Amino acid sequence: MFTRFFEWLGAGTIGMVREMGRMALLFVDVCAWMVRPPFRFRLLFGQMEFVGVRSLFVVALTSLFTGMVLALQTYYAFRLFSAESLVGATVALSMTRELGPVITALMVTGRAGSAIAAEIGTMRVTEQVDALTVMAINPVQYLAVPRILAGFAMLPLLTVLSDFVGMVGGYLVGVKMLGINSGIFMNKIYELVELEDIYNGLVKAAVFGVILTLVGCYKGFGTHGGAEGVGRSTTEAVVLSSVLILSSDYVLTALMM
Repeated sequence: MFTRFFEWLGAGTIGMVREMGRMALLFVDVCAWMVRPPFRFRLLFGQMEFVGVRSLFVVALTSLFTGMVLALQTYYAFRLFSAESLVGATVALSMTRELGPVITALMVTGRAGSAIAAEIGTMRVTEQVDALTVMAINPVQYLAVPRILAGFAMLPLLTVLSDFVGMVGGYLVGVKMLGINSGIFMNKIYELVELEDIYNGLVKAAVFGVILTLVGCYKGFGTHGGAEGVGRSTTEAVVLSSVLILSSDYVLTALMM
């Protein structure tokens, strides 16, 4: 029984290391093709619109409720210590440092990362990726580079929106619903939130944007098995991206402390 367990554990570890290695090679390939002409700006702007603009509503909605819940929870906890005035600063620090980038990345993963894997996967199983190669168009440069650049550029912008909307949600609950003084609420945010907190959150968002688009492209290029394979790649892209985003969030937080 123990032998089978260690065999399963070893095979899983080797498979995971092999997959991470292939993904790293794809990232190196993307970096190499990123600086080589032709530069397809029309494709880049199209992907920025797809990844960023079309995610505005879902990111704003989830951030609003996250800020509202956070204000509600912290208010009743801080009331035990007569520290209700810190609710605004707590919401702002939580959104800028952690929740804003992570929530934005997870929402974009579910909406855009899965779509990237499904689109490229469909092109793979219908041999459209091979057709690009036949036409002397590199698939990595044509399909992966615009998507990864769009993720890198748009996730920080979406995170700025998420931070702002989350704080608005905290303000509505803390000031309008629970009666915290508006001046105290805002002053504590100005006193305790530093520019470095916002900057670190935006750096995380840029890394998460690269991760979710890279994983989507990697799973799309590796798709096989027809329609069933496309569905499997889409699911794996969302799961793997979410795990990598949360694990890399811990690593980045530890490095930035």
